[in-house]
Amino acid sequence: MLIILSQGLMMGLLGSFHCVGMCGPIALVLPVDRSNKWKGFIQTFMYHLGRVITYTLMGLLFGLLGKGLYLAGFQGRISILMGIIMILAVIFPTNYLAKFGFGKPLYILVGKLKSVLGNYLQKKSSSAFFTIGLLNGLLPCGLVYMALTGAIATGDAWMGAIFMALFGLGTSFLLSGVIFAGNFLSLKIRNKINKIIPYFVVLVGLVFILRGMGLGIKYISPAPQNLEISTNPKTCH
Repeated sequence: MLIILSQGLMMGLLGSFHCVGMCGPIALVLPVDRSNKWKGFIQTFMYHLGRVITYTLMGLLFGLLGKGLYLAGFQGRISILMGIIMILAVIFPTNYLAKFGFGKPLYILVGKLKSVLGNYLQKKSSSAFFTIGLLNGLLPCGLVYMALTGAIATGDAWMGAIFMALFGLGTSFLLSGVIFAGNFLSLKIRNKINKIIPYFVVLVGLVFILRGMGLGIKYISPAPQNLEISTNPKTCH
C-alpha cells in the first residue's frame, strides 16, 4: 500500500507541470501580497490547503466507492479495471471523448463555478484564498480524474483520501513557484516534461493491474488472502 500511496505523490509531482498549464493562469492572477513575504506565504498556504482538502474529500468518496466494490466481491478485479482505465485514458484523452459530446451537461455548472471563482479572486482575505483553493480543486482536469481512479483502486476510504491528499501536495510545490516567480520554466521544458507524464500514468496503471492479479510479488503484487467460512464452531478461533 505504501507503494500505491507514493505513486499518488509522484503523480502529483510530475502532474504539477501539467497543472502549470491548466491552473497556472489562476495561480498567476492570485492577489498574493508579494510585498509581505509572511502574508504572501499564508495566503499561498491557504490556497493550497483548500485544493488539498477538496482532493482529499474526493479521494474519501471515491475510496469509499472502491471499498464498496471490494466488499461486493470484485476485490482484485477493481484494481485491474482501474489500471486499464488509466492506460486507456492516456490512449484516448478527454479531449478525444469531448468530440462525441460527453460531459456537455456539466459545461453550465463549470461556467458558474468559474464565475464564483472570479469573484473570490478579487478578494485578499485568507478565507478568500482558502475558498479559491476549494473551488480550484473542483475544476475539470483529466489528471485529477486519473488520480481518482487510483483512489478507487486503494479499496479503502481513508487510503483513497490519503492518496488524493498526497497527489494534491505533490502539485503544490511547482504551483507555488509559479505564484511567486511567474512562469519560470520555459514552454519548451514544460512540453518535454508533459511528454513524460503519460508514460508515468501508464506505469501506475500497470502497477494497479499487477496488484489486482495477486501474483505473489512482495509489495507490488501480493497474493490474495482467501478467507474460508466454516459453519463448524470447533474450527473457529
